[in-house]
Order: sequence, then C-alpha cells, then structure tokens
Amino acid sequence: MRKMGNELTEFVLVSIALLSIGIYGLAVKRNFIRMLFAIEIVINAANLNMVAFGRFLPHSGGQTLALFSIAIAAAEVAVGLSLIIVAYRMYNNIDIADFRSLKG
Repeated sequence: MRKMGNELTEFVLVSIALLSIGIYGLAVKRNFIRMLFAIEIVINAANLNMVAFGRFLPHSGGQTLALFSIAIAAAEVAVGLSLIIVAYRMYNNIDIADFRSLKG
C-alpha cells in the first residue's frame, strides 16, 4: 500500500507540470484561442491542487472550491469567446500583435 504523502506529491507534480505548460502557453502564443486554452490549463492545475488537498486533508473543502472554480472557468470561457468573436468581426484576425489600436 502506498503512503499518503507520496500520492499527494504525485498530484502536486502533475499540477506543477500543468501550471508550467499553461504559463508557457500564455508567454509564447499570440493567438486568442491558444491563450484561452493556456488559461484553462492553469485553472485546471489549480483545481487539481484543490481536489488533491481536499482528498488528503479532512476539513479543507477542496472539492467545493474546485466546483466553484469550474463554474467561474465556464463563465470565463463564455466571455473570452465572445471577445474573440467581436475582435474577429472588427479585424478579421485574432492575432494579439495586430491589436495595437486597442491600447489606451
């Protein structure tokens, strides 16, 4: 039988890998949709941490927080996709570098 700390370490390592991939995607990609996917990967890394610690800590409420986070992520996707649609209608492109006129 495995030790509890060892399993938690595995969850945290996977979460760190997801967070790293998401941050890399945000730093390198210049496409709205790819950036939206990268944000979702970061949110999933946070959800994985909350559920993992909720499993191993008796009264942490990690699963409840993860459900709220999933609901917020769904709303974020809806807003992000609507912004992508508006930007595409205005510029016929969804490349971030082409949106210089949006600076304030």
